[in-house]
Amino acid sequence: MGYPDQRFDVNLSILFTELPLLERPAAAAAAGFTAVELWWPWISTPTPPAAELDALRRALDDAGTRLVGLNFYAGELPGPDRGALSVPGDESKRFRANIDVATEFADATGCRALNALYGNRVAGVDPAVQDELALENLVLAARAAASIGADLLIETLNAPESPRYPLVSAPAGVEVADRVNEATGLTNALFLMDLYHLSMNGEDLSQAIKSYTARTGHVQIADNPGRGAPGTGSLPLERLLDELTAAGYTGHVGLEYKPGDRPSAEAFGWLPADARDASRPRA
Repeated sequence: MGYPDQRFDVNLSILFTELPLLERPAAAAAAGFTAVELWWPWISTPTPPAAELDALRRALDDAGTRLVGLNFYAGELPGPDRGALSVPGDESKRFRANIDVATEFADATGCRALNALYGNRVAGVDPAVQDELALENLVLAARAAASIGADLLIETLNAPESPRYPLVSAPAGVEVADRVNEATGLTNALFLMDLYHLSMNGEDLSQAIKSYTARTGHVQIADNPGRGAPGTGSLPLERLLDELTAAGYTGHVGLEYKPGDRPSAEAFGWLPADARDASRPRA
């Protein structure tokens, strides 16, 4: 496997989690990676103390790793919440409180992709009410992202693992992104194409790539079944990444898989060392 045309980054919220947060950037760098991404690291608060934000920024800088993707506050991840922005009451307020904090942190670290998880359906609440609230909050997030030249990513999950999450297909995610762009008059709301989630939903991945690469701002991968490293399941990930390149995708590919019963540093044997440097020239 060569992977000469991809720029890979490591999601430090699913890999290297055996280490404290501030040690993970250096561990990723030791494994050869120059780019990383994160779910919102402070699951209990959308507004952590400035000292904690500064400490994480320094850890990224000291390791020589660039943050290329960051989630807005989304509740407990990994866990059952699956987002906050469409959940009426306190969770929606917490998402709004996080918008400026996450955007400022992204700007300080050079990150130009902010991911917004839509939020689960809530029993007893009209889905139309949740969708209206979601659009209001996504508009705020898109405008904040645009203020630093960043994209707002809309992610779909999968129905087997997230049965109350309403965006479980590529068309659904793209439709929400289009709705946000129409409301803002901007063009920075884009689809996050997670090949693992799409495969869990039974989608035709090659067709999704053909149809939606032009609307895609970021890609994430894991093998299926098991959400492990490429080669642990049956997805033809090398071919699919080649198809993405052929369709014109030039962005980062996030490694968002579980390392299995081994240290994270040992979960990259499928990827040649020279393919881990996201700053290298593309073939």
